[in-house]
Amino acid sequence: MHRGGKLEVRSTVPVRDADDLSLAYTPGVARVCTAIADQPDLVNEYTWVANLVAVVSDGTAVLGLGDIGPAAAMPVMEGKALLFKQFANVDAVPVCLDCTDVDALVETVVRLAPSFGGINLEDISAPRCFEVEDRLRGLLSIPVFHDDQHGTAIVVLAALRNAARLTGRTLGDLRAVVAGAGASGVAVTRILVNAGIGDIAVSDSKGMIYEGREGLNPYKEALARDTNRGGFTGSTEEALAGADVFIGLSGSTLSEAAVASMARDSIVFALSNPTPEIHPEIARRHARVVATGRSDFPNQINNVLAFPGVFRGALDVRASTITENMKVAAAEALAAVVGDEISEDYVIPSPFNERVAPAVVAAVSAQARLDGVARR
Repeated sequence: MHRGGKLEVRSTVPVRDADDLSLAYTPGVARVCTAIADQPDLVNEYTWVANLVAVVSDGTAVLGLGDIGPAAAMPVMEGKALLFKQFANVDAVPVCLDCTDVDALVETVVRLAPSFGGINLEDISAPRCFEVEDRLRGLLSIPVFHDDQHGTAIVVLAALRNAARLTGRTLGDLRAVVAGAGASGVAVTRILVNAGIGDIAVSDSKGMIYEGREGLNPYKEALARDTNRGGFTGSTEEALAGADVFIGLSGSTLSEAAVASMARDSIVFALSNPTPEIHPEIARRHARVVATGRSDFPNQINNVLAFPGVFRGALDVRASTITENMKVAAAEALAAVVGDEISEDYVIPSPFNERVAPAVVAAVSAQARLDGVARR
């Protein structure tokens, strides 16, 4: 599968003779170059830039492997590029950078940006990833999307909407506990707060995050202000007593007793890979709905359900950015694909469901126009 890499470049036009060569390259190409020089937006019409995404990583937070460096990250970035093409016909190029300083990362991506229609940040460790994305969004007029954050958040929101619907509740009825305050934990929490979840509290390796706790970085301080209305200060498992939802994004473990202590019709998303916080079969003894990040159990929370369609939708309308509303629209479209087929083992569709990408594309494009960020 991996020997020789998983990608190649192919031409879209034939070069059969001297006439073709003179059109594709010199002298004919000069007319296109001068046209773009006069009207820079024509780069989207006469090059592949409008359909090209850079998959950028520094290799500091790769899957469950951690900081393994840019060379070792390349197989993952190739895989990401392959999925862009497979599921949404978006061309993508892996760009693994040999720098980890925030200033250097931002400067490098900004300098590369004219060659791309979008930037997909991948496997950059927290909390640096938050600043890198924020700064790039402020500097660039093309979509910048950190998939570890927002791809995960979109799919979790979609699955949780359906799990709530299955159990006769809404998001506003739910109290959730999120284990993990890294990139995905923060983004999942933020999207659920914005979507109107009843209450949500977040834990890190030192326990629950709450206002006044010492040693919080600015991102966790912001979480403390906006979450945990119940005032939990102990462990994750203590906070789970009576809770409706557990979302694991930390690589920690969860006991069966903690799941048993949750509310009736509880929902457990044990998303750490490759080993979930609790084995799904054990969680199902007590929880109504169980999801993991794995493909060998029902309800796989997989980012590939989101990022290809999100970028396809944004690129199709040449969006200048990806708004919070566009992410929520993607989640709602994804949840709607399940429809009346909903069950305990089907609250989120398969990545191979052919309705997924078109639904997400349409929702994201429409929302971009409503938000005023579409340029066509």
